[in-house]
Amino acid sequence: MAPLIKEFQKSSGGFDIKICVSAQHRKMLDQVLHFFEIKPDFDLNIMQQNQNLFDITTEALNGIKEVMFHYKPNWLIVQGDTTTTFVGALAAFYEKVKVAHIEAGLRSFNKQAPFPEEMNRVLTTHLSDIHFAPTIRAKENLLREGVLEDQIFVVGNTSIDALFLCLKKISGKKPDSFAPFNSIDFDKKIILVTGHRRESFGKPFENICHALKMIAENDEIEIVYPVHLNPNVRKPVLKILGKIPNIHLKEPLDYPSFVWLMKKSYIILTDSGGVQEEAPSLGKPVLVMRDITERTEGIEAGTAKIVGTDKEKIIRETLELLNDKSVYDKMAKTVNPYGDGNASKRIIEIISKVL
Repeated sequence: MAPLIKEFQKSSGGFDIKICVSAQHRKMLDQVLHFFEIKPDFDLNIMQQNQNLFDITTEALNGIKEVMFHYKPNWLIVQGDTTTTFVGALAAFYEKVKVAHIEAGLRSFNKQAPFPEEMNRVLTTHLSDIHFAPTIRAKENLLREGVLEDQIFVVGNTSIDALFLCLKKISGKKPDSFAPFNSIDFDKKIILVTGHRRESFGKPFENICHALKMIAENDEIEIVYPVHLNPNVRKPVLKILGKIPNIHLKEPLDYPSFVWLMKKSYIILTDSGGVQEEAPSLGKPVLVMRDITERTEGIEAGTAKIVGTDKEKIIRETLELLNDKSVYDKMAKTVNPYGDGNASKRIIEIISKVL
């Protein structure tokens, strides 16, 4: 949402915008707000220790309710598939406020994966009045669910706008600009890993860790893994991978550091949705550690491949990319089906016409 907020702030369209954050992840949020120089008007500050989906849903809904009572907007804009997105749309519906959904129409067609994101975005669709789809495929998904065509606009994804903004700001910076990277040998091939999906908690995460342990036997690579704060992630990761010299377990990175690291990486292993969209713009092959993905465009374009949480498959596909240059070059395309960096401008033009 950051690039859209910046575009609204410099728009001559006469918009009065207010920014509300839930702060479900306080530290990670504050880093992004600081980097993009954004000051929220409303901060729900809902983060608490060991919060579960019931806590997040009720706290965010009650917080947004208070915002609605204090400042009743004409439109509420939500993005993506988080619980905040869903309850924001629900609160707007209760207050008869119109909803615009950005990144609309992504579907895995499995309500358990990703969990709870798939149901969050399905429910948000049916609470929304206009839908900003990132791709034609996303538009087709919405049409199949009965959304009217004149309510759908294909604009690309604002996450790519944010990526390009970030690349401009960090251009030319060296590893010593990012303190967590001092111990990494960037003369070797860097494998970047992220993993945090709830549906992978337990045995699947252990499989991922054991696969990484085997891959790390190649001393020509460095594996960098910013470890999510959730204890269901940290416990197996630290236990299995904590003492391997060329596996660097890091605290969660701020956004510019993570983008810089993506750019320096050779391969990316992830279960994140956003990384599947960003990496193709950087020409980085992505191995998706999930059994299904709602971002099928990257699979079809050949920039990403699904490997699931199967230990042997993760090892096999990673080693093939490391050892076979032709396979690597085929995936390392700087073709991004998710956007060209102008989604925010398109959204504001459309909202101006709708209003």
